[in-house]
Amino acid sequence: MSIAGYDAVQHKRRSKDDNDWGVRRAAMYVRMSTDLQKYSIKNQAAAIAEYATRRGLNIVREYADEGRSGLRVRGREALQALISDVQSGRADFRYILVHDVSRWGRFQDADESAYYEFVCREAGVQVLYCAEQFENDGSVSSTILKSVKRAMAGEYSRELSKKVFVAQCRIVKLGFWRGGTPGFGLRRQLVDENRKPKAVLEIGQRKSLQTDRIILVPGPRSEVRTIRRIFESFVTQRKSRAEIASELNAEGSLTERGNPWSMQTIDIVLRNERYIGHNVFNRRSYKLHKTLIDNPPEIWIRRNNAFKAIVAPDIFAKAQKLIAQRHAISDKEMLDGLSRLWRKEGRLSAAIIAGAKTLHHPITYVSRFGSLINAYEKIGYRPDPQCYSMVIAAKAESIVTSVVKKMMFNIERLGGTATYFDELHLLTINDDLKVSVCVAFSINDGPKPRRWQIRKLKYKKTDLVLVMRMDSSNAKIQDYYWFPTVHLALSNDKKRRMTARTFPEKYRHDSLNSFYRDYAGKRPPIRKKRAVRASNK
Repeated sequence: MSIAGYDAVQHKRRSKDDNDWGVRRAAMYVRMSTDLQKYSIKNQAAAIAEYATRRGLNIVREYADEGRSGLRVRGREALQALISDVQSGRADFRYILVHDVSRWGRFQDADESAYYEFVCREAGVQVLYCAEQFENDGSVSSTILKSVKRAMAGEYSRELSKKVFVAQCRIVKLGFWRGGTPGFGLRRQLVDENRKPKAVLEIGQRKSLQTDRIILVPGPRSEVRTIRRIFESFVTQRKSRAEIASELNAEGSLTERGNPWSMQTIDIVLRNERYIGHNVFNRRSYKLHKTLIDNPPEIWIRRNNAFKAIVAPDIFAKAQKLIAQRHAISDKEMLDGLSRLWRKEGRLSAAIIAGAKTLHHPITYVSRFGSLINAYEKIGYRPDPQCYSMVIAAKAESIVTSVVKKMMFNIERLGGTATYFDELHLLTINDDLKVSVCVAFSINDGPKPRRWQIRKLKYKKTDLVLVMRMDSSNAKIQDYYWFPTVHLALSNDKKRRMTARTFPEKYRHDSLNSFYRDYAGKRPPIRKKRAVRASNK
């Protein structure tokens, strides 16, 4: 056979293969967050299947993001996988079928939605919207309609956010519980529209009627006595949070989730206004998945005396005053103490400050003055050239604090609880899962392979270690790794350098959303209360 004849046969074969294998093959993408039932995954899939049948398309792949917001691509593993398959050439289909523009995304920037569609089109894969009244054929009318639809999808989320916030504020002002765990010593009481009690909800139970509401009521007498004892020990006997926790644990007392008490859980109790019957909302905001902010008290939404108090208001007020006194210190007092330490030791470092019993922790100085270097400048101290490591340490503190704040907000939003002990970089979730948090900074040593440096863990008795791996410029977080603590147990060295091989792909995540789904929303079973053994002495 001649070369020309061979080419003709191959061209005919490729044309047939394209018709059978590629041109009519399609992938389905479906997404649902918390929209109405008409947008459920099954209904979307049925509409897309009907559309494919009419068009003679064969659906060979399915990508589904269930319970995922369309505000951004982060956290939408299915859409990320779809885009990755298209860009890498692994996609064995020529069409992507989506129910409508809003299912592709409710991005606040309409150009972002257009960008992901453009990526697919550049790779030779066309996105088709099955329920829209226009053909996505690149015409002027199609382009205009898509732009309008994208803007409307984003605006829908903004309007919905406002409506939900207004509704939540109304619920709080009416004296009802907005949601989440009530806390130790409290229980959720289900009431009807006339506030007539119906039942006490256990952990994991929810109301079934929209007209029903929830209020908080005192829990078992033993728990109420424990709460009052905590306040009495702190206010009258002037015991520390650690001392109170130790006493309770020695007696076999456990938290609401069946775990030992800690300094953090005692601190939560002492600051919780629910114990004097106050209902407070909007302390923090994280609207439309943007920046998490701490709101000033003047814009908090509160309803005082919404529930029955189990702690006397004057005792609670004295506790808040003591807490404020223990944390209140002027800039001058902090700097004077730092200056005295400098004269005594002859030099300063984060370790020296942490070891001084009369000074606040270095993190407090970083929080107050921006960094230790700034605090040193204010007292005239000039550190040695190794001060760069202090700058890195301060930056790590800032990154960890920012990420942990967002994690705590999302965990609480999902109905879980979270406490954070900043001195140990220890995050405790649902009073059960303990997580150490650290940052891996990128190190570029010329021709050597890229490496990352991690400081020694401040607390090793945890279940997991969250490592935030920075990009090559150390400007932003590149990815997240959830290591079992035993995998990352560091030696006695203060620092450890890790290559790319020591970051297994199985522990890697592009975001923290999968962690929220797998851990934050889950509630560990209540452990049986430990019996207190009587001494035979």
